[in-house]
Amino acid sequence: MTTMLAARLHGPADLRIERVPRPGPPRKGQALLRVKVTGICGSDLHSYQDARIGDTPVASPLILGHEFAGVVQEAGPDARDGNGQRLEAGTRVAVDPAQPCLHCDLCQQGHPNLCRHLRFCSNYPHDGSLSQWMLIPARCCFPIPKAMSDIEAALLEPLGVALHAVDLAKLRPAQSVAILGAGSIGLLILQVARLAGADPIFVTDKFPWRLKVARQHGARALHCDREDPVARIEKETAGRGVDVAIEAAWADHSVQQAAEMTRPGGRVVLVGIPSDDRLAMKHSTARRKGLTIKLCRRMKHTYPRAIQLAERGRIDLRGLVSHRFPLRRADEAFALNAAYRGQVVKTIIEC
Repeated sequence: MTTMLAARLHGPADLRIERVPRPGPPRKGQALLRVKVTGICGSDLHSYQDARIGDTPVASPLILGHEFAGVVQEAGPDARDGNGQRLEAGTRVAVDPAQPCLHCDLCQQGHPNLCRHLRFCSNYPHDGSLSQWMLIPARCCFPIPKAMSDIEAALLEPLGVALHAVDLAKLRPAQSVAILGAGSIGLLILQVARLAGADPIFVTDKFPWRLKVARQHGARALHCDREDPVARIEKETAGRGVDVAIEAAWADHSVQQAAEMTRPGGRVVLVGIPSDDRLAMKHSTARRKGLTIKLCRRMKHTYPRAIQLAERGRIDLRGLVSHRFPLRRADEAFALNAAYRGQVVKTIIEC
C-alpha cells in the first residue's frame, strides 16, 4: 500500500507525524491534490489544545489543517473548479475547506456557509490538509495566478473570513472600527476595513509584536494588558464609542469589551471561538445600546474577491508569515504557536 506523511491529532497537544494510506484516484467531481502549504489557524489551536472545537470532540486520530494550497495531480470526471471551469491536472489552486451540500434549504437560500450537511476539512471526522496528498471536491478549488506564491494562496482562506466579517459589519467610509485581536484574522480584517474606508481603526492585543504589525497597517494599537481599551477608545472618540466592533480573539472577556466599546445603535461582529463554548455578554449593555450582534460563520464565495485583492497588491498576505516549518516538524510548529513563543504571528507548514 502506498503511504504518505500526515500530522494527526490523537488527543490534547498530542500531534504525531505518521505514515497513513495515500488517497486513491479521484472520483467524479473530485481532484487529487499534492498539498504544498498549510497555515495554522486559531481554530486549529483550539483543536490541538483541547482535542475538540465547540461541541465537536476529536474521537479518533484526525489530520489537522484547513488553510491550504496545492497542485492538482489528477482531476476526476466532470471536475469543475469553484468558477465552474474544467479543472485540469497541473493547476495550482487555493482551496476552500468548506464543502456544503448545495441541496439543503440553507444552501438554496444562498447561505452555503450555514449548510445543514456541511463537511469541513479538519473538523471531526473529516481529515484536513496536513498531509502530502488529499482528495477534495473540485468545486472547492480556485486556480491562482502564476505570480502568486503557495503561501499567499493558502492565506486566501483567512482573508476570505476577514472579507465575510467586514461584509457582516456593513462598514461605510469614515466609520470607526475596533478590532479585538491582532492575529492573522484580525490583521486581515484591519486591512479589509481600511480598504472599505473605515477611519479610525483601533486594534487591541496583548502581544506587542502583533500590535507593531497592526500599526504598520495604519491602526491605532492598544495593549489590552497595559491599559483599559474600553476607556481608551471612549477617550479617543470623545465618549461616542466606535460604529463597529469586531471580536477576532478568543471570545472571552473580549466579547463584553466589544459591546462596551460600541456606540448606541452600533454593530458587533463576533469572529473568535471561545475555548469553553460559551458566549458571555452583559445583557443590559447590549440591550440599552440597541446593538446589532452578528456571528461570523466561515464565508460566502469570497475566494474570487480575495484572489483579486491579493493579485493587485491591495492586501499584504506574505508579511503576516513569521514562521515556516516542514511537515515532519508540524508538532513543533503547533507547540510554538499554542504557546505564542518566538513572536509568532502566522505559522506556515510546507507539506
